[in-house]
Amino acid sequence: MKIKYILFCLVLIPSMVWSQNNDSKEQHALLQQIGSKQPLLNNHPLAQWFPDAGLGLFVHFGMAAVHGGIDLSWGMIGNKAWEDGEIAPTEYWKLADKWKPVNFNPDNWVKAAKEAGFKYVVFTAKHHDGFCLFDSQYTDFKSTNTKCGRDLVAEYVDAVRAEGLKVGLYFSLLDWFHDDFPHYGDRNHPMRNNPAYKNDDRDFDRYLTYMHNQVREICTNYGKLDVLWFDFSYDTLRGEAWKATELINMVRKLQPDVIIDNRLEVSGEGYGSLAAGNPTPYHGDFVSPEQMIPPNGIQDVNGNDIAWESCVTMNNHWGYCANDHFFKPAPMLIKKLVECVSKGGNLLLNVGPDARGNIPEESIERLAEIGKWMKKNGESIYGCGKAGIEKPDFGRVTRRGNHLYFHVYENTVGPLPLPGVKKEEIQAIRYVATGAEIPVSTSWVHSDYPTMAFADLGEDPVLPDGVDTVIDVILKK
Repeated sequence: MKIKYILFCLVLIPSMVWSQNNDSKEQHALLQQIGSKQPLLNNHPLAQWFPDAGLGLFVHFGMAAVHGGIDLSWGMIGNKAWEDGEIAPTEYWKLADKWKPVNFNPDNWVKAAKEAGFKYVVFTAKHHDGFCLFDSQYTDFKSTNTKCGRDLVAEYVDAVRAEGLKVGLYFSLLDWFHDDFPHYGDRNHPMRNNPAYKNDDRDFDRYLTYMHNQVREICTNYGKLDVLWFDFSYDTLRGEAWKATELINMVRKLQPDVIIDNRLEVSGEGYGSLAAGNPTPYHGDFVSPEQMIPPNGIQDVNGNDIAWESCVTMNNHWGYCANDHFFKPAPMLIKKLVECVSKGGNLLLNVGPDARGNIPEESIERLAEIGKWMKKNGESIYGCGKAGIEKPDFGRVTRRGNHLYFHVYENTVGPLPLPGVKKEEIQAIRYVATGAEIPVSTSWVHSDYPTMAFADLGEDPVLPDGVDTVIDVILKK
């Protein structure tokens, strides 16, 4: 019996060793391929910046800031889920006559964004209330026709381009001010429950002509756009209900390299036909989850990664709210940025300027803290994506080519384990912030883990950066 067992082992062990060696070679080959994000379906060469950008700034601005206690247009429907105040539509419309953003200076906004490491900005050209921050020829309900007296979109796009950032515009598909948009029975309209506002005499095709004309204006009158952020679809108002194919064809003709979200099909919930594996002509270029980060990134039905961007508020409101001081700490926002990139996505972080046009001080402070970290560690964000290895207990990993960026949130007892990496695969290790080299550990304490490399961070248990110390593990090519 012992002889049979010995013979069995002699046969089995070499095959196990071969299998492990083969697995190691396959893993190394796989690691060399991972680290770039999924290319956009919009294959225009000038559109390919988006997956590598990492960080964008969302700016929700409008006349609702005068009230100071509602979240943009949503105040008209009494959004109890957000515990906001409620304002009657007749009173809401009057806010336009009171709004005069005397301190509106997009140059200051954009400079703050650039200093913080943001690569693109998205600004609300029109929210659901229908009030245009651009000089539309199709309505009098616009910023140029009130005390504001300015085409805010024109000033904004000039400021963004002057700083070399990418220009994005948000445009609501909904318009609660327009007579031909569905009122009674609609899920969202402020008059949805009021039978006096039935839709018998409303002409939705006439509304669509109006909406398409305004999209044509922003695609024609404001130079090159890099992002067009539509919002949003729901119930039967999705896809061809918006004449979406016609709309997209027009946009692509006027702005061939613009990047478009997926909300001609969905809202913040739902991934759309891009993820379903059967893209429509209006599928958009990326998925747009809202106020959450997908647990595993986003893949289509075939398991292929697709481009996505998570839009997140700094506090609990998109627009300015005087009483909302529940701002996420900068260290949390930095880690959420890293989480997005490590899962193959971007973070679109929001600010809501007040009625005068000032970004709240709490937001400015957080932008500055993010910028301080990005100046030292931005290479672990820009152009990076999923690492293709197990998430470590101490933080996360991003990747660009043969650079694995280990984001260390808390130190370990003993040398730092580098899961998914073998010692013989490593060319060098260094701190990203300073460039200082880090030796590969040769300590006996991890001798029970011969297939995993460890980094020797030295005797000091306190990390150089208490928020996120980034270590660049450079692999041999």
